[in-house]
Amino acid sequence: MTGPDQRDWIAKWQKIARRIRVPLGFLAAALYLFDLWRRAPHPAAVEWSLALVLPGLWLRGYAAGYVKKNRELTQTGPYAYTRNPLYLGSMLLAAGFVVALLSWPVALVLAIGFVVIYVPVIASEERFLRSTFPDFDEYSRRVPRLIPRIIPQPRLKGKGGEGAAFSFGLYLRHREYNAAIGAALLYLSLIFLRPALAALAHGLR
Repeated sequence: MTGPDQRDWIAKWQKIARRIRVPLGFLAAALYLFDLWRRAPHPAAVEWSLALVLPGLWLRGYAAGYVKKNRELTQTGPYAYTRNPLYLGSMLLAAGFVVALLSWPVALVLAIGFVVIYVPVIASEERFLRSTFPDFDEYSRRVPRLIPRIIPQPRLKGKGGEGAAFSFGLYLRHREYNAAIGAALLYLSLIFLRPALAALAHGLR
């Protein structure tokens, strides 16, 4: 059960996360641009990054086609392996672009950002799910919070949308295609932005 102390801890951390998430985002973007201006990405690193980015995009898209936020405790599809496939997919995406850029400063800022922002968000969401869906505790005992289990949890009869299949309509409703668009733009920046920044710097001399 969630006690008063834990609720206060979650609330305080959420306030901190709201205050620093925008500055952290700007810092990560600034470091990304600086590293991109300082040195060209290594082609092999960009290629290897796809091994993380593509699964991350797939996992987020797959999860978006199952989840029914605030209406149902989803336990099928990727939710039979991990309780937070969307966040796991985001982490894979971020890790992929760190690999593409081979930047330790960007990796550090993103890691801090994920801890500071996602930990209170996950805790808050779990508190809501526990208070809304009576079978959440049983589900959380069977399925890990983040690191996926190897085989899916056995379906619980009459719970969690048994028999539910991937819905492309849900995928579109959640606008998950924006993640693919964002990833494509980031790869384009890896290819074309550095020459543009170099030309701009040369023109300002």
